[in-house]
Amino acid sequence: MVKKDDTMFIGEALIGDGDELAHVDLLIGRKDGPVGNAFANGLSQLSVGHTPLLSVIRPNLMTKPATIIIPKVTVGDLDDASKIFGPAQTAVGRAVADAVEEGIIPKNKAEEWVINASVLISPAAEDYRKIYQYNYAATKLAIKRALDGYPDMKKVLYEKDRGTHAIMGFKAIKLYEPPYLQVALDLDNEEAMARIIKQLPNRERILLEAGTPLVKKFGVGIVGKIRELAPSAFIIADLKTLDVGRVEVKMAADETADAVAISGLGTIESIEKAIHETRKQGIYSILDMMNVDNFTEKLQQINKDLMPDIVLLHRNVDLESKLRAEGKNLDDISAWGNIKEIKEITGGLAAVAGGITPEKAEEAFEKGADIIIAGRYIIGSGDPRRAAEDFLAHMPVDPNHMRVVMEDDEQI
Repeated sequence: MVKKDDTMFIGEALIGDGDELAHVDLLIGRKDGPVGNAFANGLSQLSVGHTPLLSVIRPNLMTKPATIIIPKVTVGDLDDASKIFGPAQTAVGRAVADAVEEGIIPKNKAEEWVINASVLISPAAEDYRKIYQYNYAATKLAIKRALDGYPDMKKVLYEKDRGTHAIMGFKAIKLYEPPYLQVALDLDNEEAMARIIKQLPNRERILLEAGTPLVKKFGVGIVGKIRELAPSAFIIADLKTLDVGRVEVKMAADETADAVAISGLGTIESIEKAIHETRKQGIYSILDMMNVDNFTEKLQQINKDLMPDIVLLHRNVDLESKLRAEGKNLDDISAWGNIKEIKEITGGLAAVAGGITPEKAEEAFEKGADIIIAGRYIIGSGDPRRAAEDFLAHMPVDPNHMRVVMEDDEQI
């Protein structure tokens, strides 16, 4: 059902494959509104190589609602023009008319509305039949999506961290479905680093840490080297920054780090500045609580709007023994402290480190850990792949392992 406010509808669709692939973006709206203004401007303010044209069903018979086609790719010669003026123009015109006939566009709006359709026709496209077929399907689907209000916000929020874009060539990983295994590459040898990365399983649940020794020896540029070896990996720069955090965070972000570790020993001001910079750069902040005496108290001093995305806790066996000797309830207490309490304070994730073996992974997860950090067990192993799989055996399959991308939530 079309909403009462018909000022503007926005739709998009991609159909087909190869050079003839069709991608249509369109606006639908009243002639006396912003879409109508854009329609008139498009026909009267021409641009070299992107000349809009009315969509026709055949020569001398334009479609209704009146529709203009705007080429996305520069039309360089008559060959390119023929693809637009022939199969693409007809495909869009007939798709609009069929949308009226099928009730997608209300017939009583055919004279009130106009459509601005931006179409992609590659100069390499050769098959006119495919150009027609793909653009017909993409136009009609884009119209339906526009008038249905597809996608809704629920769909957008669900897909934003799960979907991939084929042309990107890599996947940008977000930590939306723990648990994860962080492999600490605490090495001082670049060749050893490369060898281990190549042997690790290709799993979304594996995060790669450019350990402090690597960063100190080779500089933050080592993150870029890791990125070359693992384009889709989630990479952490273990800078343990104490001061000038903004500068160091930006340096790591420029090398495509997905997260930066900040030392919890820094002042509240320096911590907040570093976290602020991670937000600005669009990457994760990890607050490393190594050697911080009372990390709960420290966290409570941080501005609630600048809480770290991840708190890193280190194993403290002495603390666990002390609490047990005092007769404290250890249901929620672990050698890493009260992980659940920490997560309640920050609203984020918790990572744990310190001599973790596969056997200890279950305990960490039960106590609330989202990320377990393993170093020597993996990088010191003769078979890094198998060592990593020892941990992965305690985790679910990757978030997208069983995912089939389908737009099956669209109304039929």
